Amino acid sequence: MKQESTIVTQLDERYTEGDYLSKNPTWHVEDSPWKAQQILKIIQKNNLQLSSICEIGCGAGEILNQLYSKMPETVRFDGYEISPQAFALCREREKDRLQFHNENLLDNENAFFDLLLCIDVFEHVDDYLGFVKKIRDRARYKIFHIPLDLNVYNVVRNKLMEKREVVGHLHYFTTETGLATLEDSGYEIVDRF
Repeated sequence: MKQESTIVTQLDERYTEGDYLSKNPTWHVEDSPWKAQQILKIIQKNNLQLSSICEIGCGAGEILNQLYSKMPETVRFDGYEISPQAFALCREREKDRLQFHNENLLDNENAFFDLLLCIDVFEHVDDYLGFVKKIRDRARYKIFHIPLDLNVYNVVRNKLMEKREVVGHLHYFTTETGLATLEDSGYEIVDRF
């Protein structure tokens, strides 16, 4: 048992001790406009009426910043991030309706939102099924972006270990296994693309 908790600590330290930032100095901010556009697309397509949006594992906070600039002034945004380094990047983006928290959303028992964003997150979590189940009741709607790393190119070129080393992916998905993960965790898939 002690060995298992050492592994979990080492995995968490990747994000809390600066290792992830040293390998990913932009914290993927350059991908945020595209991701925000996809989120807006699915919100509009499904006519979601929202007053609060939360992102768990918000990184540098740029996805929420992008959404803030494109959504009505009646929407409040909260980002949760466990990495102190990423949180420092988030703080630069804070505004009146855009707040960031250097804590685990799951530790805040009273937090509930209209929409929860889980964008490129659960592939980093050792117990990803438990994590996905725990966030299910934190919002009325959830939007997931799941990297589809499990493909012929990545397998043949042995890129999966690179994904693990550089960007911290512990689990790898195809479209089918990503959707099955959500369904097996009690989610109803309303829309996807």
